[in-house]
Amino acid sequence: MAKKTFENALTRLEQITSDLEEGELSLEDSLKKFDEGIGLVKFCNSKLEEARSRVELLLKQDGTLTPVNFDESERGDQDLS
Repeated sequence: MAKKTFENALTRLEQITSDLEEGELSLEDSLKKFDEGIGLVKFCNSKLEEARSRVELLLKQDGTLTPVNFDESERGDQDLS
């Protein structure tokens, strides 16, 4: 089995979302997919937190650690609806 990565988990989560949105699954199958999706969300959140911590460590100014908050308003992929 391939090593679980953020990208693989995200792809699987997108597939689960698509399957659930179609509405063709039984209640039991829907709950199983939902449960799997929750686990994947937790895994992805964990990986994102690890990445955030690593980025903070790399942000050094004047030889000292200076964490800089990520400003959501500077993102180019905002939802403009």
